[in-house]
Amino acid sequence: MHNTDASPRDASASPGRPPRRRWRRVLGVIAAILLAGLLLPENPQIPVQGASYGDWNPQSFWYEPWGKSGVHKGIDIFAPKGRPVLSASYGVVIYRGELGLGGKVVAVLGPKWRIHYFAHLDSYNVVPLQVLDSGSTVGSVGVSGNAAGKPPHLHYAVLSLLPRPWRFSSATQGWKRMFFVDPGSQFKPASN
Repeated sequence: MHNTDASPRDASASPGRPPRRRWRRVLGVIAAILLAGLLLPENPQIPVQGASYGDWNPQSFWYEPWGKSGVHKGIDIFAPKGRPVLSASYGVVIYRGELGLGGKVVAVLGPKWRIHYFAHLDSYNVVPLQVLDSGSTVGSVGVSGNAAGKPPHLHYAVLSLLPRPWRFSSATQGWKRMFFVDPGSQFKPASN
């Protein structure tokens, strides 16, 4: 006996699997999200309230030798303990907690699929999954982690989730350089 109530199935689908058209839509949405993240403007600002270009050594990015980490993958912005640390760009807090060398840290996923990493904090002002505007207070400058016994500062690093192969080098940890952006190079000088 033939059942006339059954609807024809998509020939590309097998039992328990969605049709190919659905997968194409899902992949299209993922591609659109990735592209949107790349196209969002960043316009970063110096992440310590009141700090200027003179508050860090521009040659400290990728400086070696640098203690246990081998290479310094960010910049240290010196400021009094407790001074507000600001989000350099808008984004979403993806981590807040303690990491050995970094001490109290916050990581923010921002435009261009870049993670903004704030370390050696004295305190936190954010929670995971919090959406931040540029200039939102992330925490305060401190000496946590391996900054204990040193002048208070913010270690600020920017990590790109999308590798930049042209940055690869044969230097120490040179392959990691594909993923790090020189934070100091992205700030626009204030116009007079």
